[in-house]
Amino acid sequence: MTLTERPILQLPDNRRKVLLHSCCAPCSGEVMEAMTASGIEYAIYFYNPNIHPDREYEIRKNENIRFAEQHGIEFIDADYDRDNWFERVRGLEDEPERGQRCTVCFDMRFERTALYAHEHGFDTITSSLGISRWKDMNQINGSGERAAARYPELIYWTYNWRKGGGSARMIEISKRETFYQQEYCGCVYSLRDTNRHRREQGRERIKIGIKFYGKDELEFNPPPGADA
Repeated sequence: MTLTERPILQLPDNRRKVLLHSCCAPCSGEVMEAMTASGIEYAIYFYNPNIHPDREYEIRKNENIRFAEQHGIEFIDADYDRDNWFERVRGLEDEPERGQRCTVCFDMRFERTALYAHEHGFDTITSSLGISRWKDMNQINGSGERAAARYPELIYWTYNWRKGGGSARMIEISKRETFYQQEYCGCVYSLRDTNRHRREQGRERIKIGIKFYGKDELEFNPPPGADA
């Protein structure tokens, strides 16, 4: 199978409609194109109150909106209830990446995704988070399955988006679309730890809104009306 070839996907148990929790355009690009190519009905749900600061949040969201509009896919822009997120992770500020703080973060985001799916006629939820090689897929799937279990009609689709060339196509699509290339997971603690690691290596701190796939340093130009 080449990078341009994808397996034809089938939803488990004759499911019919997916709510895709999207964390960002680079991670969701391949997931979206794979489901579109397989004729799967789906919508994008963007709920990521962990992303910090505001400008980073707006850039990631607007990149995702841009790609969803290209494909004619519904984009559901959920609340940016950052205060609630900080309350949920209180006491876990010093947890490492893939630790308990990340589990709580995934739980929060998938709980909201599952609630929306339940209230709006979706029978399946899944997430683009699992395509990233930096993430623990078992940790993500566990959070997704716990969230879906709250509603008897709902399941979390644990499909491995990395397999069959998925991870490579993710990068290929990101370069093709010149997506914004974030340099940390998203939360303030990830930003802190990434900058600390860079400092130890003698590297510059992260500059928000600068790096794009396939390009040198470019400033992000938000679409009209966007508060970047």
